[in-house]
Amino acid sequence: MRARNGGDMTTAATPEDLARLFVERCNANDADGIAALYEPDAVLGYPAGSTTVGRDAIRALFEKAAPMMPEMTVEEPRPTLYFGDLALTATRPADGTGGRAQVARRQPDGTWLRILDRPEA
Repeated sequence: MRARNGGDMTTAATPEDLARLFVERCNANDADGIAALYEPDAVLGYPAGSTTVGRDAIRALFEKAAPMMPEMTVEEPRPTLYFGDLALTATRPADGTGGRAQVARRQPDGTWLRILDRPEA
C-alpha cells in the first residue's frame, strides 16, 4: 500500500498519520508496531500518573496493555501546530475524557515519529 507522498502506509508521512497508525496497531495488538511510532528515547505519559521512557519500555508496556484495550477508532484531530521539524498534534477524545496531545519530530527521511505523548489529559 502506498501513501500519498509515495512512501508506504506503515510510516507516518504527516504528523497526523501517527494517530491513525497508533489506532490500527493497537487494534491489531501489535506492540512492535506501536513502539515503532516513537523515537528511541520518547516519553509516554501512560499509564495515567506515570511515564514510560524509551521505545523498548513502550513496547513492553503495550505487549501487556494492547490486548486488554477496547477497540479504538481514530478520533477527531485538532489543528496541528508546527515549529520547524516539530509538530504538536491533538485529538478530541471520543469518550469525552479531556484531550490527547503528542509532539512529533520529522525524521531525516521525511517521516514523523512521536517524541512526547500524553494520551490522557
